[in-house]
Amino acid sequence: MKVLIMSDMEGVSGIVTWDQVVGGRPMYEEGRVLYTEEINAAVRGAARAGADEIVVVDCHGAGGDWTFNSLIPERLDPACTWVAHHPWSRYTELLEQGADACLLVGMHARNNTADGVMCHTISTVKWHNLRFNDDLVGESGINAALCGHYGCPVLLTTGDEAVCREVKALLGDRLTTVAVKRGLSRFSARQIPPVKAREMIEAGAYEALQDLSAVAPYVPAGPVTIAIEIDQVEKMAEFQGRSGVELDYESQTVYSRGADWMSAWDQIWHWAV
Repeated sequence: MKVLIMSDMEGVSGIVTWDQVVGGRPMYEEGRVLYTEEINAAVRGAARAGADEIVVVDCHGAGGDWTFNSLIPERLDPACTWVAHHPWSRYTELLEQGADACLLVGMHARNNTADGVMCHTISTVKWHNLRFNDDLVGESGINAALCGHYGCPVLLTTGDEAVCREVKALLGDRLTTVAVKRGLSRFSARQIPPVKAREMIEAGAYEALQDLSAVAPYVPAGPVTIAIEIDQVEKMAEFQGRSGVELDYESQTVYSRGADWMSAWDQIWHWAV
């Protein structure tokens, strides 16, 4: 069984502020430890469920050379290999080989979520709302669509209560979720202590992999329209001149249309290998 683990920092137990997730900030090293140990918990659960290949992808943009490079190598569980410093949403090797399942660990809620701890969608200064056809999605939805393009289901989501609710609404009630904190505001939470949270994540990963058909791969129906409501009007210029992309300045929205999700996504997502 091949298992892909896609991870982010903001949804980890103990993390509630930017200083804990931005490279070089005083609290970042503490955040890295908390982050790495939650990944290890998911790896242990996947291995116990019978996974013989586990690939972890660091999806957290911490800034500078820390971007997609926040996990602590010496602390990683040896049952996995991991992808570091690769452009986000562009690692597809295991998916192309036929990944059986994806686990999302440490996720945060989409932008504008009242109880979403550190909620945002990709950029805190550009992406206001994001839709795939009629689905309002956050970063977890992007990850799910990427996996779904290759026929791989997302079977587990961990993070705060808000992101668990968000992804279950998108993927269905049979999705396994592990909420390690409950947002009180954007930068405060009532949290489960990390040691207990890791036990819950390990158990959740194991449980999620008992039935690989519990959740269908997320595949937005084609032709696909991706709509991005832009937060600041000057950011619209970054999408000018792209084939298949339409800019509506009146509604401050960028539209990308394609035969399928990947075609539409490739037109608007700037990260390349």
